[in-house]
Amino acid sequence: MKATIGLDYGTNSVRSLVVCCETGNELGTATLEYPSGHQGVIIDAQDANLARQHPGDYLVGIETTVIAALQEAQANHPEFSPEQVVGIGVDTTGSSPIPVDAENRALAMMPEWTDNPNAQCWLWKDHTSISEALTITETAREHRPEYVAKCGNTYSSEWFWSKIWHCLNVDEAVFDAAYSWVELADWVPAQLAGISDPVQIKRGVCMAGHKALYADDWKGLPDKEFLSMLNPKLADLRDRLYEKAYDASNSAGNLCTAWAEKLGLTAGIPLAIGEMDVHYGAIGCGIDEGTLVKVIGTSTCDCGVVHADKEIADIPGICGIVKGAILPGYYGVEAGQSAVGDIFKWWVEVVCKSDSSLHAKLEAEVASMKPGESGLLALDWNNGNRTILVDPLLTGLLMGQTLHTTRAEIHRALVEATAFGARAIVERIAEYGVPINQIVCAGGIAEKSSLLMQIYADVTGREMRVASSSQTCALGAAVGAAVVAGIYPDYKSATDVMTSLKDIVYKPNPEAHEVYTRLFKLYVQLQDAFGGVTDSAALGNVMKDLLEIKNEARKTG
Repeated sequence: MKATIGLDYGTNSVRSLVVCCETGNELGTATLEYPSGHQGVIIDAQDANLARQHPGDYLVGIETTVIAALQEAQANHPEFSPEQVVGIGVDTTGSSPIPVDAENRALAMMPEWTDNPNAQCWLWKDHTSISEALTITETAREHRPEYVAKCGNTYSSEWFWSKIWHCLNVDEAVFDAAYSWVELADWVPAQLAGISDPVQIKRGVCMAGHKALYADDWKGLPDKEFLSMLNPKLADLRDRLYEKAYDASNSAGNLCTAWAEKLGLTAGIPLAIGEMDVHYGAIGCGIDEGTLVKVIGTSTCDCGVVHADKEIADIPGICGIVKGAILPGYYGVEAGQSAVGDIFKWWVEVVCKSDSSLHAKLEAEVASMKPGESGLLALDWNNGNRTILVDPLLTGLLMGQTLHTTRAEIHRALVEATAFGARAIVERIAEYGVPINQIVCAGGIAEKSSLLMQIYADVTGREMRVASSSQTCALGAAVGAAVVAGIYPDYKSATDVMTSLKDIVYKPNPEAHEVYTRLFKLYVQLQDAFGGVTDSAALGNVMKDLLEIKNEARKTG
């Protein structure tokens, strides 16, 4: 038996997965909730946009979860031993950059910086750099339009340069103390490889291309002249970052002796290039051209690929088109929603003041409701809009409530809102020629909520499939490790064996789809009005149209 390990760094926890390369069977797994902050996230009661993590949690997570996963694999499969592990892959959230010193040590792990939130990892969901992102967008549109053309023509506050620049603006001492900045997806493999020089780290093109405006077309990162337009210190930093980024056919290095001894593994085994969690998640779903993968979690990410020998148009409002991202030999196309599971969590835990058991109760209450019956329509922007408006300053909205509206009806409206947001993304990507022959969903919500999956099918008018693995991100990272270890010659060969889909297929109900199409037109009307696309005064019909749809649904009930 040959096995690989996938390390998956999520928003609230890290998990390890041991996978048999010859079958894709998952041999052992372990999870650790990050010990620092609130549910693993360092927050600020005075600034809802701040979200950081302590880098030390990531290192504790490696040792704790890998050892536990190996022990479980041995306990459940006597034929397995750690010596059979031939590679490790890592996926993480992104953009989640870490300020490091000249020896690749995270600043936050040093006594003088440990309590400073600006010296921590700047988690993907940190939106403190809204103004910096706006200026980067405006400057690029005027002076380097090609930089933002591939990322929907808008740079995000969730991304690399805006976060680093914001650090410079609010805490110059931290910025000056940082020799370099390293994405979490690159930092973890570098730690495992024992790399002590940030410039020597092999950076992954997924993070570089989608988050840091990297492209081979303009010889790497944004040029120093452009960065100087923002701040000369950013231009100086460029020399301490990297010149080349690599796709997942490359190794990030080899497991160093120190980490091999800690984990009980063989020193020198290859480490796959780090990718975004959702990108390896797409690989864990068996992505290929024609498949759109939706990884549904606290937020969602939609991933598609187009073969690199084809022409691909710039797509307004998406998160990026990057050659070599997600799957080597393809353009990676990424879009997504800034909040999905987080919206349901907010409704149940913050507003309804209940625990997670209420989710199932509400789903049972709304399962018999007809589309449009509640008379409600919501916008899924509780954490801003990632795609297609790319605006973190947008907020959630609920329209149509009356004195008789119930919490269950609102719950269903919130689920439908995320489905409408998903449809907007699907239609935008398809409009610009990205083939979508099937949609495969992954994540705990896709597995647990048949209600949500059926609503997504009914709203989009497309069949929904679900990945077999409950840990597709970790599985995809393990697939990456199997490729760089030489177990498979390419990703297609590996995913054919190591990934699969569940038998269940959620097929759209034609009658429900017809009603949802009417509601979707109203959703788009609200989207365009509140998103600044059209005149917001032209909304006088929406409430009355909702009531008409509501009355029709109840008459046919």
